[in-house]
Amino acid sequence: MKNKQKVVLPTVLCALGALLASQLAITKENMMNSAETASQQSTANEQVKSSIVTMVNAIDSKKWDSALTQFANEVFVDYSSLTGLQGSKTKAADLLLGWKKLLAKVDTLHQLSNFAISIEGDSADSFSHVYASHQAEGIDYWDAYGRYHHKLKKIDGRWKIVSMTLHMHGQKGNLNFLNEVTKMNQSTSQQSSENTIRKIQFESEGDRVVGNLYLPKHYDPANKYPAVIVSGSWTTVKEQMSGLYGKKLAEKGFITLAYDPRNFGESGGKTRFYENPSQKVEDIVNAVTYLQSLPEVDGNKIGALGICAGSMYTLMAAAEDKRIKSVVTAASWLHDAKAVKLFYGGEEGVQAKINAAKVAKKKYVETGEVEYIPSISTTDESAAMYGPYDYYLNSKRGAVPQWSADKFAVMTWEDWLTLDPMPVAKNLETPTLMIHSDGAVLPQYTKQFFENIAADDKSLHWIETELESPYHQFSFYDQEREVMESIEQAQLWFSKSL
Repeated sequence: MKNKQKVVLPTVLCALGALLASQLAITKENMMNSAETASQQSTANEQVKSSIVTMVNAIDSKKWDSALTQFANEVFVDYSSLTGLQGSKTKAADLLLGWKKLLAKVDTLHQLSNFAISIEGDSADSFSHVYASHQAEGIDYWDAYGRYHHKLKKIDGRWKIVSMTLHMHGQKGNLNFLNEVTKMNQSTSQQSSENTIRKIQFESEGDRVVGNLYLPKHYDPANKYPAVIVSGSWTTVKEQMSGLYGKKLAEKGFITLAYDPRNFGESGGKTRFYENPSQKVEDIVNAVTYLQSLPEVDGNKIGALGICAGSMYTLMAAAEDKRIKSVVTAASWLHDAKAVKLFYGGEEGVQAKINAAKVAKKKYVETGEVEYIPSISTTDESAAMYGPYDYYLNSKRGAVPQWSADKFAVMTWEDWLTLDPMPVAKNLETPTLMIHSDGAVLPQYTKQFFENIAADDKSLHWIETELESPYHQFSFYDQEREVMESIEQAQLWFSKSL
């Protein structure tokens, strides 16, 4: 029995030792797992915190692209405690763009502290105290403080902000700060827009010509740009179709020039409202000379674009002046002795107008007095344009204050009705794009002129329409579809040929 006890006791002790060791190992493993879990939790908390802090620091330093990377594609934003407006979901890119515009001239400093973060799976909630300081030149400071609640999701292995709510606790300083900043930004935006248009003048055959030089977006005076001269329809001024096309082309990267031809608008000329084709061609040629004098213009890359009658003058100028390297026309008005009879009362009506012009010229030479008729009318048949042509009658379209609806120099008729630009085509060696439609004026004349252009590099772009000729003509002046299609075609053409 004694021997048995001696054997059993060590065996029991060994078993107890093994059990204790196993429990210690389990405890150690549990402790290690707990430590690992705690470490992982801590790491996740730091990642969540880092995403939020990175976002606000990027805003303070105006690194908007960096701030955007901390958001999901869509984010719920609730600033109702500040603005009174209900929270809503928005695209993160739109949110950042809004902040970028609002804070363009504002210095901000966001201080976040006392983070309380909870994570469950791939979702996280973060509460933090925030104190945000705002300063802008000329505006008293504004500080806001409260508590932020951010919600985040783990997307592609990274924590992204999907929701942010501000709980305002108080404000200090200028409580009207945001409204004043908004007004300042609107004023700056208007000035910036005005800075893209430069009022200029140049001399044309001894007379002053006033125009608008449209500059490209992100214009840099150290660079050289291709330039385009834009000419509008007869009797028109730069505030009508030439200015619209000039502005749109400048947005495509060109320096553009729209101006008042002599005798019209702000430009000089003794015989006011006298549509003189030879003078208008000279004005285009002199505009080339002016553009070549500008250091920001590449003098070897000057093109010209004409709308309606401006097309006729532009084609004539380009055939004469080889410094014009590329031409685009939109809804070109091209006529000859036969065509004018269709619009101006046949043989008898045309001759009567020519005779009246000769009498008016004689009167001007003898007395210095210019005889006028209305430019547009729906009741006076003697008007230069007699009919319901809405563009020239509608103040929301072409009936702008700078244009004269009641003055058309009678002496114009002889120059206008005896003009025949059609033979010019055989002398035109300049790359030329013509844009037209069956509903615009005299479509067969545009096709005929195009066929006779001497240049091999030429293109005819036809726009579909259900409008009858000539009523689609006026759509080219200001309607979005026709204008933008013309601009897009012009951009491609000038980019290739200048």
